[in-house]
Formats: sequence, structure tokens, C-alpha cells
Amino acid sequence: MQMAGLSAARLATLTNAMQGYVERGEVAGVVSLVWRRGEIGYFEPVGLRDEAAQWPMQRDTLFRIASMTKPVTSAAIMMLIEEDRLALDTPISPWLPELAAPRVLRDPSGPLEQTDPIRAPLTVLDLLTHRAGFAYHFTATGPLAEAYAAAFNGFEATGDNSAWLARIAALPLMFQPGSRWHYGVATDVLGVLIERVSGMSLGEFFRTRIFEPLGMRDTAFWVPDAQLGRLATAYSIDPGTRRRVVEDHAAASRWANPRRFQSGGGGLVSSAGDYLQFAQLLLGRGRVGDTRLLSHRSVDLMRSNFLSRDQRRLPAFGHVMWAGQGFGLGLSIVDDPAQQLPLGYRSRGSFGWPGAYGTSWFADPVENMIGLMLIQRRSIDPFPMAIDFERRVYDAIDD
Repeated sequence: MQMAGLSAARLATLTNAMQGYVERGEVAGVVSLVWRRGEIGYFEPVGLRDEAAQWPMQRDTLFRIASMTKPVTSAAIMMLIEEDRLALDTPISPWLPELAAPRVLRDPSGPLEQTDPIRAPLTVLDLLTHRAGFAYHFTATGPLAEAYAAAFNGFEATGDNSAWLARIAALPLMFQPGSRWHYGVATDVLGVLIERVSGMSLGEFFRTRIFEPLGMRDTAFWVPDAQLGRLATAYSIDPGTRRRVVEDHAAASRWANPRRFQSGGGGLVSSAGDYLQFAQLLLGRGRVGDTRLLSHRSVDLMRSNFLSRDQRRLPAFGHVMWAGQGFGLGLSIVDDPAQQLPLGYRSRGSFGWPGAYGTSWFADPVENMIGLMLIQRRSIDPFPMAIDFERRVYDAIDD
């Protein structure tokens, strides 16, 4: 029995590989999904969503998707651009006056007092492409890293977005806007921008403009009490013992609070079936079925590399990340598959963006395919499971 042009025998090898991660105790459980040419060819929950209660993973299990939120926020910005309420090259200061005149560190790891004025105003495009000069506490160095940790990054906190922005705006930028790619809170800033331009909370904008039109009933910034049993337990890796420890449990989850900070950079909870709908929107150039939310051109821009040749030569996360892929508007895009090793399987034009809890997805326009692998395992060190998943998905293509 072959579905979506995928070999059943080779998909069994994929299942066995995912099971191996569970049996070795590296993850509690995983939900994997492969959609190809209009049908779901593989949709397998393996392991447990809660080890203590021995509750199994299910197809509709909820996951904290962390930075997989960023493409959603980027799509929302493109909707506002299509409505002429923003433009890519627009300075953000009319809506975010807190960021009208930020200072820039002379030395990215130096004293916070030694700064220069910005040479060009921050724009919407700077934020979308992570070239605004912002960081996270884990991507900054020196005193700036401590300052970001103190100001918090939006994943943990409660409170309103304007209060969060005021704390971030008080920090100097790490680099001059537009000069280089550096991963940080830029997409959270876009979340505040969406609120101020639209007059709606970020969660309400997402719900009414994206999630409800696409039938995404399980995606939000918080989980209602009645659904908390579906939320997988989140684990982190203890740096000393290298073992998994519980980081967030449904019984006392931060995601149960409806007043959570609505982090455009990393706050959403979703399910495999829900996120498939959003991935299809981008693979379908703005349309799923009869529902069009974005124009062809807007999605094509999201799926285009914006980094210059020199910017791509600079390391990110400690290694040369941009040899075989570029960065668009909230997405990475493969443009030289042979340089993509160990991720050398995605076709030219494939795109995606993963999350800090190990969730990952990709969409491949050549194969007309989407792969989703959802786990809840936060670790600083590289973890090969997503690469393993991807390789076996491509190995299973059989038509």
C-alpha cells in the first residue's frame, strides 16, 4: 500500500528510527507527519506525551512550537503590507516610538555605555530578516547577554507587550541596522508592531485573520483548562547529567495562563495537523484550498533570500550556516542543496524554520511535500533527530 508516492517499507524504517529515540530515552515521544501532493502519506505518534502519567502521544497532541511562531508573525506582517498599512522599507518609529533612536554598541561584547547613534532608521525589513541588531540572551555576549536575560525574552514572562518593548528598547543594539544577520527578539518586536497597526492583540489578529480561516483550532498563545491534558510535557537537558528533566508540565504550565506575554517570536502552542495547514499556505503561495490569505508575490518574497553574499559568509550559532541556504522573511530557504550538508536532502527552494523545543518542519516545492516532526526537548547542543527524520522522509519517496 503506497500513499502520496511514499514507500510503506521505507516509512516503516522511519517509524523504527523515531522509536529508537524514544527507547534510548532521548525524547519522551514524537509526532511525525508527511504530506505530499495533496494527501497525508504518513502521520505517526510514537512514545509518550507524559511519562509520569504514561499518556501516549496522539495525532492531536499539543506542542510548544517556540520559533515556529516566527513564520506566522511574518505572514501577518505581509497581510498588513498588502493592506497598505505598512511597507517593507517603512521606518517602524511612527508605531514604535520607543525604537526611534536606539544606540548601537561599539563592541558587541563590550560595555553597554560605549555606544554610537544608529546610522539608518530601523525598518520593517530589518526586523523580518533579523538584521535589526537585536539579540537573545543566548546569542549575545558580554554585558549585553546579561542585560537581555534581565529584560527577559518573552518566552517566560507574563505582562503586556508595550512594557516588554520598553525594556528591550532601553538596551543598545548589537550591530548597526541592516549590516548583518543576528538572531534575536526582532520577531517579538514585529508582534508589538502588528498590535499597534491593527489595534488588536496579537493573539486576536492571529485567530481572526489566520487560524480561523485555515481551520487551525488548536493554535494559540495559551491552552484552555479543558485541553491541558493534550499538552505534551516539555523537557530540557540537564547540563551536568545530560539527562532529560521536566521543564514545563501541563498540571502547572505557563501556557495555561491566558494573560501570558504574546510572543511573536516564540509563544504559540500548536498541533501537527494545525501547523500543516499553515505550511500548506506558504507552499501554496498564499492559498489553501479555496482560502487565499496572501498574494503569490508576498509569499514569494517570504521565500526569497535577502542576505548579501558578505552577510552569508558570517557565522551564525557558531558555524557557517548560510552556505547552502539564505534567509527570507521569517524563513530559511535552500538555494544550493549541495552545500546544505548534513541537511543535503531538501530541494532548491525548500523552506522552513525550527523551534527551540526541537520542533521542526520543512516545505519542498519540487516534491510538493511538507514534513513535520514535533518533540519537546530543549537543548543548547545540536540534536540529530530532525536531520534523521528528514533524510528518511526523502529516502521514502518512491514514484
